Amino acid sequence: MFHRLSFFFFVYVSQYVLPFNAIAELSTTSFPPPLSSYQDSTVSSVLQVLRQRCAAEPLNLVVSLIFLLAVLHTFWAPKILALSKRVQKRHEADLLAQGEQGLKMPRVSVKAEFLHLLGEVEAVFGIWAIPLLLVIGVVKGRSVAENYLNHGVHFAEAVFVVVVMSIAATRPVLEFASSCLRKVASLGESTPLAWWCAIVVLGPLLGSFITEPAAMTISALLLGEQFYRYKPKRSLAFATVGLLFVNVSVGGLLTNFAAPPVLVVAGRWGWDTPFMLATFGWKAVLGIALNTIIYLLLFRDEFKRLAQVRATEGNADVESIRDPVPFGITAVHLLFLAWMVSSLASPVITIGGFLFFIAFTQATHEYQSPIAIRSPLLVGFFLGGLVIHGGLQGWWIEPILVRLGDSSLMAGAMVLSAFNDNAAITYLAALVPGASDSMKYAVVAGATAAGGLTLIANAPNPAGNAALAKYFDGEISSAGLLLGALIPTAVVAGLFVWL
Repeated sequence: MFHRLSFFFFVYVSQYVLPFNAIAELSTTSFPPPLSSYQDSTVSSVLQVLRQRCAAEPLNLVVSLIFLLAVLHTFWAPKILALSKRVQKRHEADLLAQGEQGLKMPRVSVKAEFLHLLGEVEAVFGIWAIPLLLVIGVVKGRSVAENYLNHGVHFAEAVFVVVVMSIAATRPVLEFASSCLRKVASLGESTPLAWWCAIVVLGPLLGSFITEPAAMTISALLLGEQFYRYKPKRSLAFATVGLLFVNVSVGGLLTNFAAPPVLVVAGRWGWDTPFMLATFGWKAVLGIALNTIIYLLLFRDEFKRLAQVRATEGNADVESIRDPVPFGITAVHLLFLAWMVSSLASPVITIGGFLFFIAFTQATHEYQSPIAIRSPLLVGFFLGGLVIHGGLQGWWIEPILVRLGDSSLMAGAMVLSAFNDNAAITYLAALVPGASDSMKYAVVAGATAAGGLTLIANAPNPAGNAALAKYFDGEISSAGLLLGALIPTAVVAGLFVWL
């Protein structure tokens, strides 16, 4: 019944929504069809191209509508997450009100947990992949849906992100990175200003080697311990978080594996680390330095006040009470990271190496903390869902992007990245066949420059929000973050355009 209703729906769309009188026969062998099969290269109107492609394959419109619903879902995810917290609080209040009878009720509300799942931004595309595959299976057949997953989608980047983020978030790597920042801060006598400079400059640059999410986690935690605890005024507090988010977004551009928006396109476009360093990396370093100097000059009086607060409080540094990790263990972790990077294109080697790594952490458990797998899995789930949806969107992306100039393309990437994860924007651009080098540059430059404007603009931002929210009354204001990130975003975007 549903199959027939779906077919009639597609016929209706083709007959009445689209200005064509005939619907092409639905393919039962493969989906999506190659872009070259549409044979519309001579059509100049974008709207006419899209109409013809929908007429040739009506399922194009349906899968794109599902993708649109997923994108809209990402906008509402923070509100859904807030709703889940309210539901859980009401549930806990009901337990208290019922007294002994409430002991028979579960401590956690199932409804709240379900809403929490729907509110996870990283889970959105994976959730909407379910109805997407069901629709393809119903209309085209189960074998077509399976063939698309097995041969049309590649999950190497998603697997790589999960493994590398998990290794980078281990205690030896985190303590190694923290010790590097601590030594730099000590050159300035570990004042709030010295820590601030070390964290917002070197922390994001470390992201090019330990991945951006790990760099964000380290930087945010250290900012809380060494800077925010002195209660800077509100303008500097938001300026700092905006600066951090922008710097982290571009700090991973020195390599081809650390920044999610680069990782999802590097393999398709043949971008290696030397290319990234020569094309984006040095500009990113310059942008980070300029942004830091600008905010340092703007808030120099406030930094002097914080130095006085630190002198009054004493014990300015927060040292770990745990035994230091032997350098040999840290070196092995760094070697595992290097191994994962070298096996980026091979999920089998990546997973096999990760199993060896888990065995090593068990053997050295005295100097380990539990592997933080939740955040890496969420990011990997996001990228996996993204490539499932993205592989079906080329029919409308290609005719639009090829007709945009580089300036318009960069501006569009910046605007879209502010409302969606920048990895989604670059991945969709990578679907365009024969894209010029300038077009590729414009998309990545725009997406990464805008990665600090909102909490959902870049995958590491939610981790930064989780670590710093308590210094902003429980949640970083979207308006405050936007204002704090505007100047750094403009500086980085200007460098990407003019240099």
